Amino acid sequence: MHDHAHAHTPALNNAQVNRAFIWGISLNLAFVAAEFIAGFLTHSLALMADAGHNLSDVASLALSLLGFRLVKITSNPGYTYGYRKSTILISLFNAMLLLIVVGVIGYEAIRRFSQPYEVPGTPIAVVAGIGIFINAFTAWLFFKDKERDLNIKGAYLHLAADALVSMATVVAGIMIIYTKWYWLDPLLSIIVMVVIVMGTWGLLRDSLRLSMDGVPKDIDLQEIRKKALAVKGVKDIYHIHVWALSTTENALTAQVTIDPQLDAAGTEALKKELRHELEHLGIRHTTLETGFSS
Repeated sequence: MHDHAHAHTPALNNAQVNRAFIWGISLNLAFVAAEFIAGFLTHSLALMADAGHNLSDVASLALSLLGFRLVKITSNPGYTYGYRKSTILISLFNAMLLLIVVGVIGYEAIRRFSQPYEVPGTPIAVVAGIGIFINAFTAWLFFKDKERDLNIKGAYLHLAADALVSMATVVAGIMIIYTKWYWLDPLLSIIVMVVIVMGTWGLLRDSLRLSMDGVPKDIDLQEIRKKALAVKGVKDIYHIHVWALSTTENALTAQVTIDPQLDAAGTEALKKELRHELEHLGIRHTTLETGFSS
């Protein structure tokens, strides 16, 4: 029996999530343009690198929004689960995109150490100060749902990290004003690179795991077995397979050995109770094959 069970955790508010993504995309796109222009005019690698980082975040937000739209498309004979998996693939692509940005920033920063530009500290501090507000505000939009979806968590982590980077950029800009230490500009670019790697590695690992149908990290197979064996009438459960249908939905198939004294009605009641227990473990789609113990 294949059941699309009702989840105990509240469903994501799609309208609210869409608004958050649209706000995030709009604000960050405007800031990217302003930051890149300021960086180009002042020869500041730190600002241009951060603009590139923020542009990758805009792309990530746009792709994540696309993923949420694709999830709403109903299943069809060619895609019986619809396009839920697209959210995992988009999350993986976002992580890979950020790592590419890291490589570009790192290469240019190393080159700048040997040939530093004289950059004005005031524009750097002012533009980065604006960045603190924009990134902190857009990160706050995703804070509520960050633990309920991998794409939302990725968006939150990127934006929160951007706010911290902008704060560091403000400090560097002020120091350049008073010290004329122009090497702080490429050094800050290296710091941006490290922040990106730290924030992206977990996202890349989780996305790759889910794209290969690995067991989601918040699912414990031993806990599933323990819950199942606690259901009256269940004698054994084996051939347990758990995978992610999307960044928010998990599925399970398993074979269950049940008490031979159960009739058809008792078997259905057992399945209903077992599915109920699995919902508490974050599994919303279950396929259970039952057999009698000898």
